[in-house]
Amino acid sequence: MHSGFLLDTCFVIWMSQQEELAPPSLLALAESRLNNVPVFVSSATAWELAMLLSKGRIRETREAEDWYRDYLRGGGFAEQQVTSAIFITSCFLPQPIHKDPIDRILIATARTYDLTIITRDRAILAYGAAGHVKTLAC
Repeated sequence: MHSGFLLDTCFVIWMSQQEELAPPSLLALAESRLNNVPVFVSSATAWELAMLLSKGRIRETREAEDWYRDYLRGGGFAEQQVTSAIFITSCFLPQPIHKDPIDRILIATARTYDLTIITRDRAILAYGAAGHVKTLAC
């Protein structure tokens, strides 16, 4: 039985904008619903989405909080809070790890809760290929 998935921020953006996603990631999400496997979005993703909206790098007609909450509700996703333990763990991940702090937090979250990160981020996928975190390309 799979323990669950964690959606990368880019996946959240692409999915909410109806961008094309890799069939294996869509199949994994469909099967997770059928098998009651949880799918999470990190609270760090809420921050990252709000930053992108505030800088005009993505466009949305709703307020950031409404967009984020609607996305969670509409997808049946749960929010995974970032705890102090995850913040600390993100500073001590196995090397080599890239420097993006949000990606480090997502990786630490996935490792802490035994989740598979669904992402297109090459650095996270490479980290997964090295055996440091479970990943699925979207």
